[in-house]
Amino acid sequence: MSRNITTLRGLQPAAPAEEIEAAARQYVRKVTGVQSLSDATREPFEAAVAEIASITTRLLSELPERRQPPANVPPLRRPEVQARMAAKALRSS
Repeated sequence: MSRNITTLRGLQPAAPAEEIEAAARQYVRKVTGVQSLSDATREPFEAAVAEIASITTRLLSELPERRQPPANVPPLRRPEVQARMAAKALRSS
């Protein structure tokens, strides 16, 4: 996992719900240290992800426009990540 949380403000096109949820999941994994969900961690982990994603969505909508786009491309927009996700989807179907 990356050491940095993904910057979503100022993206063109704007960050969709899936990118916001991925950033929230990354944040919750980082602060909790939970990498694999168990029966004991699943519910509080997923509740935290949902709440942080909601707060992030609201925050991004309330902030003023950013003058420059973020320096890094979010992971879900990178071709190599999209290829891994597509390969994983094919294996699981």
